[in-house]
Parts: sequence; C-alpha cells; structure tokens
Amino acid sequence: MRAVVFERYGEPAEVREVPDPAPAEHGVVVRVEATGLCRSDWHGWMGHDPDITLPHVPGHELAGVVEAVGALVTGWRPGDRVTVPFVCACGTCAACAAGDQQVCERQTQPGFSHWGSFAGYVALDHAEVNLVAVPEGMAFATAAALGCRFATAFRAVVQQGRVAAGEWVAVHGCGGVGLSAVMIAAASGARVVAVDVSAQALALARRFGAAECLDAAGVSDPAAAVRALTGGGAHLSLDALGSPATCSASMNGLRRRGRHVQVGLLPSPDGTTPVPLARAIALELELLGSHGMAAHAYPGMLELVRSGVLRPDLLTTSAIPLDAAPAALAAMGSAPGAGVTVIEPWA
Repeated sequence: MRAVVFERYGEPAEVREVPDPAPAEHGVVVRVEATGLCRSDWHGWMGHDPDITLPHVPGHELAGVVEAVGALVTGWRPGDRVTVPFVCACGTCAACAAGDQQVCERQTQPGFSHWGSFAGYVALDHAEVNLVAVPEGMAFATAAALGCRFATAFRAVVQQGRVAAGEWVAVHGCGGVGLSAVMIAAASGARVVAVDVSAQALALARRFGAAECLDAAGVSDPAAAVRALTGGGAHLSLDALGSPATCSASMNGLRRRGRHVQVGLLPSPDGTTPVPLARAIALELELLGSHGMAAHAYPGMLELVRSGVLRPDLLTTSAIPLDAAPAALAAMGSAPGAGVTVIEPWA
C-alpha cells in the first residue's frame, strides 16, 4: 500500500510503498476512505509523543470499509462501513469495565502506538469494543472527523463540561476541535465566545453559532476581554488549542466556580505547564481533562447528527490526496488553516 512515512522527527515525511497490514486475531484491517489531518498528528511528527517508534505512519481519525477481520471477530465483516475512536480500548481493564474506554489502561492509538491511517489500509485493535458503524448516507469525510475532533469536542462540552442552556462558553482556539466545540455548545443553547487569532477561523465560528468572536491578537489580555464580554466570566471554558497561553487565558476567563476543560495537548520539555492554581483555589474553579470518547457513547451524538442538530459535515473545508499530506502535515505547526482538512488516500 501507499503510506505517508517519516523516519526522523520534524524532518519531511514522504509517500512510499510499504507492506499491507494484517489484522490481529481480535482486530480488523480497514481500507481508509478518509482520514483527518489533525494537530495531534503534527505533535507526533515533532516527537512530542513518547509512544512513537520510527519509522512511522501517522493518522488517527479515520473512516472506511472493513477489509479483513481477525479470527476472534464475530460482530464485523468485510464491507462494513466504520469509524473508530482514536483511543482503541482493550475492553477488559478496570477503566473499560467502568465504561471509561477513553482512558483505557492498555489503550492503543493508530498513528501513535502503531502505524496509522495516512495510508491505504490501517490495522485496528479489539474491533468488538472499538468499531462504530457509519450510517448509510454519511460521507466518509464527515465520519472521519467523528473519531477525534468532533467526538472529543462533544464529550468535552457535554459530558465533561456539563454545558447548560444559557451559560457562557468560551472556546480558545478555533481549529477543528474548537469549531466542533463552538457548534456543539451553541446547539446546546449556550452563548459562545470564540477566541482565535485567525479571521477565517473566527468567521467559521460565527457561522457555527458563536455569539461573540474575539481576535486574541488584537487584545493585550484575552481573559479580561472574555470576562467583559460575558459579564463576569465564562461558566465553561475550553482550551482547544493546547498552549500555556491558551490554557492560562481559558482559566483566567472563568467566573466564580467556573469549569475549565483542557482538550488541546500541552507538550513542554519537562512535561509540565504552568496553570493559575491560585485563581482556581480562590474562585473554586474546576479543572478537567478530556481525552476522546468511548465507542459506546457515540449513538447519542450520531442521533444529533442524523437529525441535523449537529452538522460535522460543515467543518470539512478541504480534501487533499495522499501525495499532498507530507507538506500539509509540516504546515500544521505554523499555518494549520481553518476548519478540517481530510486526506483521501485513494483519490
């Protein structure tokens, strides 16, 4: 198969021929029809993830058709249309037994713990626990976003963030996951402040329901600006980018007893990020992480998509062939673009 491969962190990847994968006895191989280009892929390419072994094929949010199944798989067969959470759970650890597959103790992640979906085919573990059926009529490009950015945003806003109608929600960073969060929070009846430095991203945020759009490059203190726009601070705030500046702004923009959800990855040389804990103590803020969404939680989200309440299809702003993926991956660090870019390996 053809795949995007990199052999050194931060150096150009290339498209080359590599062996087709084979399914584990509990897994499947999926023919990749669409796979999203995500900032997490860029983090992996830069060497921010310790699980990656070189050479490596990135890609973790995907949709496609089951090509082959392992000997122990009974619930899926070749030809099934599927997507998968980026966290593939084992199904048997204590976290999985509690229904928390998104923090599985023995999780695997395509594009990180093993070769991913910037390829013609990808192997996925523990298919019975992790595969999600893609409804007939849903485009693969739309379904691909559900595996990471949209599902991650859904859980961050609805389940972890406990959004309520009438609340102010601030979303810091309006890339794919941030725009998803804007759409989901607005559909939940919240008033959303979208914060970014890109006019194009903010225009999309307005289109997807943001009540206020704040150009962070145009203000000296984005947190103070959020507090002013919301009459005292957001009830719920998300760092959907992942940087010390956006994390701090998200927390400092909350009102008393507000809730901060960290969604974006926060790489740093020593593995730590400064956070304003003094304010968290004084205002009794909640600090929450959000790490994807388990496959069993997808039906509620899919029903909202089916009914038209949520429109993840609108988030896809460009589709590119596999040959364009190496350059697009490298550009994620400085010019990530607005909306979601989808790679179509067979185009």
